[in-house]
Parts: sequence; C-alpha cells; structure tokens
Amino acid sequence: MADIGIQVPESEYNSILRQAVAVIDKSRNVVAKSVCAAIGAAHWELGKLLHDRKLESTHGSRVIRRLAADLRERYPQMGMSPRNLWYMKGYYERFSESDPKVQQAVALLPWGHTLKLMQKFGNDDEAILYYAQEVIAKGWSRDLLTNAISMQMHLQKSEPADNNFSLTLPTAQAQLADEVFRSSYNLGFLGVRNPILETELETRLVNKVKQFLLELGRGFTYIGNQHELEYNGKVSRVDMLFYHRGLRCLVAFDLKIGEFKPEYAGKMNYYLSLLDRLERQDDENRSIGIILCAEKDKVEVELALEDMGKPIGVADYQLIIPQEELKRVVADEVEAFGKELPSRTEFPLLDSDHNKDGN
Repeated sequence: MADIGIQVPESEYNSILRQAVAVIDKSRNVVAKSVCAAIGAAHWELGKLLHDRKLESTHGSRVIRRLAADLRERYPQMGMSPRNLWYMKGYYERFSESDPKVQQAVALLPWGHTLKLMQKFGNDDEAILYYAQEVIAKGWSRDLLTNAISMQMHLQKSEPADNNFSLTLPTAQAQLADEVFRSSYNLGFLGVRNPILETELETRLVNKVKQFLLELGRGFTYIGNQHELEYNGKVSRVDMLFYHRGLRCLVAFDLKIGEFKPEYAGKMNYYLSLLDRLERQDDENRSIGIILCAEKDKVEVELALEDMGKPIGVADYQLIIPQEELKRVVADEVEAFGKELPSRTEFPLLDSDHNKDGN
C-alpha cells in the first residue's frame, strides 16, 4: 500500500523530534527525582527509627543483623544490609540538626551520592549543599560528582560572565544564558601541566566531551569540532559547536591559548552571522558565542563587546594542576575506588534500572 501520509520539510520534522525528545526526557527526569525522593524519605525514617531506639554498634549489632535479614526477605531489591542500615542511622543523625535547605537538598539525591558527600565532607554543610544543588540542577552521575569534588569546585568563585547578552537577547533568554555560561571554566581534568597549542587543547576537549559538559552544565548537546560553514565560496570553521535545549540555540566555542584580543570578538560575530544564516532553524533562538581564553582583561572585553550585534561571552579557563596536587587527587581516587567496591554489592538500589548511570 502506498504511503499517502502528509509529508513535512526535514527542518520541521527535526523540530518535532527535538520537542518530543524534550518532553520524554523531562518526564523521565521527573520520575527519577520522584524515585530518589521516595527512597530518601524511606532512608530518613528508617534512620530516625534506629536513632530513637538508641541502637548503637556496641549493643545493637545483633538487632540490626536480624532486622536486615527480615527486611531483605520482604524487600530483596532494597539493599537492606546491616551496613546500609547503619548508614541510614548515620544519615539521619548527620542531617537532623542541619538547616532545612540542606535537608531538602540531600533528600533529593541518589543514595550513593549522599553517602559520598557524607564521607568526603563530614559536617561541612556548606560544601554538601553546594554539591547537592549542582547534582540536582545538572543531573551529575556519581562519577561526575567524584570528578567535581576532586577539582574542589565548591572552593572556586564564580564571577558574573563578561558578555553582552542583556543587550542582544530578550530578557528571559539573556538571564538564562547568563546563568548557563560562567566567566571561568575549570579544565583541570585535562591533565595539562605545560603550555599547549590550540589544536591540542581542542583535541583533548573533544576527547573529554563528557567532562567538558560537566563544566558547561545540563542541557548541552555536542555537535562537533571544526564545524564547517561554507558561504560565498569561503569555508570557516567553528572550533566546537553545541546545541543547548534550554536556550534553544546553537552555541559556538572559540578556543584561544593566549590572552583575549578585541579582534576575537569580531571573528566570533562573523561565525554567529553564518550560523544564523546557514543553520539556525525557524523555531530556534539566535546563536550564542563563547570565546575561551587563557586570560582576559574585563575592561578590554567590555569595550570589544560594546557595539557587537551578536550575543557573545568571553571566559577564561584554568589548565594548570600542580604536580603534587595531581598525585594527591590520584591517590584519593584510588583509595575511594577501593572503598566503593564492596558497597556495590551492599546497595543493589544503586544498580537498579532507574539508576544505571548513577542518577
């Protein structure tokens, strides 16, 4: 039988597909968060029960072992081992006196994330709140959380980005773009300890897109590097090209190994004109450009962007990891990995279908 269905242009179909994927991803995130919240509530109540009963390791171990066995028989998939029950008690005791904002944040985390934060930061509510909020906002897996902790991201100051978004974008999109793009990106995970060429920097970034997306935040889709734009018989290449679902626009990154120069803004302005003319679709917002430099002068950036018609931001990156710090990070990760190995058999919840990626 012949296909007599209505045909639509490819661009229109791609728009429908993107919106359908966004709807499904949103619903899956809602379900995942609901599951985490329900599990967190159960762990909190069980921990409170054990605390109220004043069970301690010195005299309550027999009770805990029996309780774990009985609960495991009824709920074999919930990871009710003696060790996990002690963790739940510790979880309640650790956060029962914390600020409500901290309690609410950790209550939404996957159990494995919560245990890692308790292990790493003890009574440091400020650090735990920072990472909990980042996990919730960006959907970090446990590996990405570990990576962020290793880089001590909670100690890094995030300054307002140097950009002209408020002058070139509608108010709502400008505010979102300002939140998405920070003024400094920590690329320490690349392991760079010596000056390198832009092409090598780009290669390392491409090979570590997952970690780079950790810095960029949630909502980015990687399109490619050295993305070709052909117009009027000439070919231009964008170092790295992304699409951001929340902003609904293309995002171009230009990588520079030295300090910011005003002419970089003109070049990015040209790239954005090509992207808007050649690749931007009817339902998408204006493309955004980010120039990544080793250093920047805020006054020089402000002057360079003052009369630019396209939305452009300038950020610096941090590439250097001191050798001793690198050794310490590696040692800490080896130790943490060794401690986590037995826990995977103790916490089957962490490997269940709703949490295969550590979310």
